[in-house]
Amino acid sequence: MAPLSRPLYLAFITIVIVVSLLLVLRGIRRMSQSLPRAMFWWFGGVLGAGFALLSTLASGLPVQRGTAPIVLRHELIRGGALVTGTIFLLIALAALLPVILDALERRTFVSYVGARHVRATKSGFLTVISVLSMAGVGVSSCALCSVTSIMGGFGADLKRKILGNNAHIVVEGERPGGFADWEEHLAKVRVALGPVGGAATPVVAGDAMGSSASNTAGALVRGIDPDTIGQVIDLKNNLEVGNFDYLIEPEKLVDLPAEEIIGRGPGGEPYFKGPDVRFNAEVDPTVKEFLRKQTKTYPGVIIGRELAKSLHVLVGEEVTLLSPIGELGPTGVMPKSRKFRVAAIFYSGMYEYDATHAYVLKDEAQRFFSMGDKITHIDIRVPDPERVAEVRPVVDQAVAGEGLRVRDWMEMNRNLFSALKLEKIATFIILSIAIAVASFCIVCTLLLMVTEKGKEIAILKALGASDGAVMRIFMLEGVIIGAIGTIFGVGTALAFCLGLSWFGVRLDPDVYYIDRLPVNVNGVDYALVALAALVICTVATIYPARAASRLSPVDGLRYE
Repeated sequence: MAPLSRPLYLAFITIVIVVSLLLVLRGIRRMSQSLPRAMFWWFGGVLGAGFALLSTLASGLPVQRGTAPIVLRHELIRGGALVTGTIFLLIALAALLPVILDALERRTFVSYVGARHVRATKSGFLTVISVLSMAGVGVSSCALCSVTSIMGGFGADLKRKILGNNAHIVVEGERPGGFADWEEHLAKVRVALGPVGGAATPVVAGDAMGSSASNTAGALVRGIDPDTIGQVIDLKNNLEVGNFDYLIEPEKLVDLPAEEIIGRGPGGEPYFKGPDVRFNAEVDPTVKEFLRKQTKTYPGVIIGRELAKSLHVLVGEEVTLLSPIGELGPTGVMPKSRKFRVAAIFYSGMYEYDATHAYVLKDEAQRFFSMGDKITHIDIRVPDPERVAEVRPVVDQAVAGEGLRVRDWMEMNRNLFSALKLEKIATFIILSIAIAVASFCIVCTLLLMVTEKGKEIAILKALGASDGAVMRIFMLEGVIIGAIGTIFGVGTALAFCLGLSWFGVRLDPDVYYIDRLPVNVNGVDYALVALAALVICTVATIYPARAASRLSPVDGLRYE
């Protein structure tokens, strides 16, 4: 229950327990009238107590991330809390429904007749059709809310990973090959960012080919400043094995401790370095010193998890990087190659980054790509990525007239997020059509009720009820049916999605590349779904209500 603070969580559990007690008391009062109904309310009270217990247990369970093994008992507790909480909410809404209908009956003549029609149970077939109408609207609105939350969760997770592994604003040269005098430009950018906050770091980037003893793979090599890179991207926080200090002091990679974790297996099990047989106690000290001198020290490199899998390397092992920018030889351009030693392996959660990115020191990248003292771009991070458009003009002004180009993360990822937004809108429209289909049941219900209640309508008109009053009665009845379905559907989706976001559903990261199902519960989306469902159901009531208002008292009583 991480999203709730401790006081809010205690208040939430208190409300659940109070509602459970009220359901039990309601069951005791209904015991003399109907034993099945009394047992139904008792069942709701027991579910509420079970949800309070299971959610308390689930809040104390450790959050397992990445490739950590799934503990069946923990998942059963979380799943039990999710299921009991959802069913408990449905029963609580069912207990609240008669109270709302009673309140409507105590208002005007129109609301009284409309509410009485909805709760009437003598119509038989019409009652079944009304329940099916509510269920259709409820299922459609629940599906729309759930899909919107899950799609929003995937979009938010994708945005978080992109913003965590990339700069929010990039300053780069208009021509390839990098730009010089970057210290002056970097100082101007940092001064410009002073009032709004943020950080900047120089980066050297280029394409290369990574090679090991058993395989090769393409790589995007990024030369970084170790002192400021942590202020711009989450590289240090994403390290899975190894140590960022090994990038700065690569000589430590030559003789790693035996208990050092140098990799992880498919199930998350650690691989330890183990003792080096060359330097054990039985080896002569002179030989040890000779072997240490023979072991060369190479610059460090930090690579992604998938790139490490492709190259079949662990921390401390050698990797050769080949640059397409080389020197001219007898047979043409000869690619430049240089050996590095793996200092750490990171896991960002984005396959594209984990399979291609490799980080080295800025000076090493400049020598590797023969760039001299140039860099390719300046990476900038701002406090609020959503308001990057307000900061970008400040950066534009700081580097204006210097032959540099400024781009922000929205511009660089415009196609991706536009596609996600379009997909969300299309899904909303498609599932809204499902609500419209469910509203046809309301039309059928009201038309059948107009046919069955023809005599009653005629009597009401004979007593002085106007056409508008009759029309409002049947429209209100349809709206109540739609509102009940909408409340149950949206409430179910809210309970289910909140449970998913609180307790989580474990996924196989090797298959889905995420360890938990991302869910984003947005109140605005739920309000839009409820509003759309109510509007569709209201429009669906116009025709049958108009037909009821046009019924003549003479026609209604002709055969009575």
